[in-house]
Amino acid sequence: MQLISWNVNGIRACIKKGFFDWLQKEQPDIVCLQETKIHEDDIPENLKNIEGYHSYWHSGTKKGYSGVAILSKEEPLSVQHDIGENKFDEEGRVLIAEYAKFILITCYFPNSGRGEHGRLDYKLDFNNHILTHCNKLVKEGKNIILCGDLNVAHEPIDLKNPKTNTKTAGYLPEERAWMTAFLKQGYIDTFRHFHPGEEGHYSWWSYMFQARKKDIGWRIDYFCVNEKFLDKVKKTSILKKVEGSDHCPIGLEVE
Repeated sequence: MQLISWNVNGIRACIKKGFFDWLQKEQPDIVCLQETKIHEDDIPENLKNIEGYHSYWHSGTKKGYSGVAILSKEEPLSVQHDIGENKFDEEGRVLIAEYAKFILITCYFPNSGRGEHGRLDYKLDFNNHILTHCNKLVKEGKNIILCGDLNVAHEPIDLKNPKTNTKTAGYLPEERAWMTAFLKQGYIDTFRHFHPGEEGHYSWWSYMFQARKKDIGWRIDYFCVNEKFLDKVKKTSILKKVEGSDHCPIGLEVE
């Protein structure tokens, strides 16, 4: 089974840049989208009803902001649109789909904000709610796949210029410490599992300063699984040649 996660930074803009052609060519089993920036009332039929896929959308109350989606060839057993906390749910950041062998959680983690990082506390609170939910599911005997834009580069090798970004959102000590704590509680960053210590693997590039052309990027998009499910993971990938957003898709192949 092939899963893809992609922060499309506006699904309508991504469609104009070839999203449907890419989907038709690659035919992944499940596609998780973040930052769709489209309200559910405004989703056109050709997007809501893609041939061969069941589609599920969670939009925030604020139009043109945030939003996540799951496109799945297999119909999930159930789909949950919230994590039970209104201040997060109203921003449309989470979709949870249950399948026979795993529960898929796709998230668009908050950005901690520029300057004084005014949303850092909000982000860390969100992160902890996700961790609590993951722990609950694992304790119940479920296997989980957590994917999406986590908005953090965990280690120095996960961004091009770590020394000059220690005070930049996405590489703050508090954000990195949370990621370390998350992994220590029994979760695996699947890309790092298969590519330990390798530099130069990025999933996001600024639109400024020709960053993508120069490959000045950050790895802030992840597929994470609980330890028990790791033996079902066969391959991970970063599809850096796929354009259409300031992020590229990432892939996970599971049994």
